[in-house]
Amino acid sequence: MRCDHIAVVPEGEYKGSTSRVEFECLWSCGPLCGVDRLDAIIEAIRLADYYGMDGISIGVIVAMAMDCYENGVITDKDTDGLKLNFGNHEALVEAIKRIGTRTGWLGDTFAEGTKRAAEIIGRDAYKYANHIKGMELPGYDLRTLQTAALGFSVSFRGACHLRSGAYSPDVKGKVDRFKIEAGRGKLIMDGEDLYNVVDSLILCKFSRGVMYDGLKDMAKYYELATGIAMTADELLMAGERINNLARVINIREGGGTRKEDTLPWKILNFPVPEECMAKGVHVKQAEFDIGLDDYYKVRGWTKNGVPTPEKLKEVGLEDLIPIVEKKL
Repeated sequence: MRCDHIAVVPEGEYKGSTSRVEFECLWSCGPLCGVDRLDAIIEAIRLADYYGMDGISIGVIVAMAMDCYENGVITDKDTDGLKLNFGNHEALVEAIKRIGTRTGWLGDTFAEGTKRAAEIIGRDAYKYANHIKGMELPGYDLRTLQTAALGFSVSFRGACHLRSGAYSPDVKGKVDRFKIEAGRGKLIMDGEDLYNVVDSLILCKFSRGVMYDGLKDMAKYYELATGIAMTADELLMAGERINNLARVINIREGGGTRKEDTLPWKILNFPVPEECMAKGVHVKQAEFDIGLDDYYKVRGWTKNGVPTPEKLKEVGLEDLIPIVEKKL
């Protein structure tokens, strides 16, 4: 399946730059940073690959640096004179080079990612750190895709678009995407459990769209590959078990509770400013809290987001009960 393609810059200052271009990297290194030069975006993605950095995260990190610069949180002194304004394609490329090599204060600080950079800088830097659980946001405006906002917040990996596909009901018009209400928790849970199965079977997530009957087809594939009888319900239970296991691991490591299931400051406090049908929209804290309660309820977790002993027994993880007991 063609998820991305090879792009080559044919002329100009970035002539010869070659990279695999996928829409979320294109978004993060392009529109998110205000850059409309495709040649510079291709070079930025190439540099991310060269330095071994995530192509989505690096754009979100540079955008944070630009936001901090334009809002006076960091200055020319911090950037060693680099004009980190939105739309400056040369600054985008240079910032990625500095981050990739940890050059100067700018490179060394933002190489830590948005979460840690905000902690290092202090002051209002947290307002511009667009991450969940330390993972930078992907190419979806969570103010206007609010099932996705809730789904990303409860994901055990943070802002990962590959954990539940919670944006799907929003973009398909199955729900009011400008609000969170009871019922979204079940949509998110079902998507998470399905994606856990897809990943465990090492299937491309896009392949789910060509199956006649998702889980039943996957169970049949499993039988054909292993010779072991499998049902759709057993696969779904495996998906639920995986999600509970991941949650317990996060709890063991000091997270995994309601406190960590949050959203970036901008998603909650900075309404969409453009003249469009979404103008003025943002995630409201009261609705978000309703969504968290709803999700925890369908998961069989406490209001603090901790799997109960009963739930762990149900999914075959009773040996992990001692880990969660201290949080109950």
